[in-house]
Amino acid sequence: MADHIRNSSRKEMLTYSYLLIYIALSSGQIFFNKWVLSSKEINFPYPLGLTLLHMVFSSVICFFLTKVTKIMEIQKGMTLEIYTTSVFPIGAMFAMTLWLGNTAYIYISVSFAQMLKAIMPVVVFALGVAVGLEAMSCSMLLIMSVISFGVLVASYGEININWVGVVYQMGGVVGEALRLIFMEILVKRKGVRLNPISMMYYNLGSLCSAVCLFVPWVFLEMPKMESWNFRPFVLGFNSLCTFALNLSVFLVIQHTSALTIRVAGVVKDWVVVLLSAILFADTKLSMVNLFGYAIAIGGVAAYNNYKLKREACDETSPSSKPSTTRNISSPISASV
Repeated sequence: MADHIRNSSRKEMLTYSYLLIYIALSSGQIFFNKWVLSSKEINFPYPLGLTLLHMVFSSVICFFLTKVTKIMEIQKGMTLEIYTTSVFPIGAMFAMTLWLGNTAYIYISVSFAQMLKAIMPVVVFALGVAVGLEAMSCSMLLIMSVISFGVLVASYGEININWVGVVYQMGGVVGEALRLIFMEILVKRKGVRLNPISMMYYNLGSLCSAVCLFVPWVFLEMPKMESWNFRPFVLGFNSLCTFALNLSVFLVIQHTSALTIRVAGVVKDWVVVLLSAILFADTKLSMVNLFGYAIAIGGVAAYNNYKLKREACDETSPSSKPSTTRNISSPISASV
């Protein structure tokens, strides 16, 4: 009995440790990216270049772990047709999300960018209805209305609003929503369920995101980087933190549940918003800001609860097929 209690306590402590690591890495990475892109000391206002560096770094590390040391096992069964029609678009949308989201940090505060991200479920739901993955219902319309109202109130309360940054951030939100739609199509319509390590290898750590970023980088940022002083330690450590964040997300998913990672994500969002007001002098939160964001987060929580209940019903229905792998339903946007 005592051994059972000790093992249970050890397991709980390990789970909480994973969650704290995820929240710390996710929050820290957002501030790290903001500092790299906005600091005059680093002088690196190149969001495309930073995101491209992240993708190349992840690709090299994934190749080393899977092909050289063989520490990670890759799930078999990936075909060229599935990769080109589903996985590559997922990687392209992931690259677009990180690029536009990182660019937004140059123009708007971290806290306001985080508030705008709360509109994500609305965009995902609208696109899902358009492609036939979601069904219109009164409950979902109410939830979407609450989230939209909350984001509008938070935006109205923003003191120093920059519409260029808003456009970039909303573009990143659309890119992330499209990525989630492509992932759902991959699972529901093509029946492909990748475990976390395989998804990281094929999508996050693959070269497809880097290729999609390389072309615009050559035309938009490479000509401006001729006089830039390279800082290998700062950028290398930034890329390593991004990779560590992705691994922490997979650890949380594997050892807890989709509900846990979503709740942790909400906690992380509040941590980022409040810390942003403390760390950055250009961030001033009004009561209208916080009130609107609280409404939006309440709507996001209701959306997550609705989706989880529906997923549970789908898994227990007689028509559902058992699977030995776990679908990653939560967004992974480490660098945004």
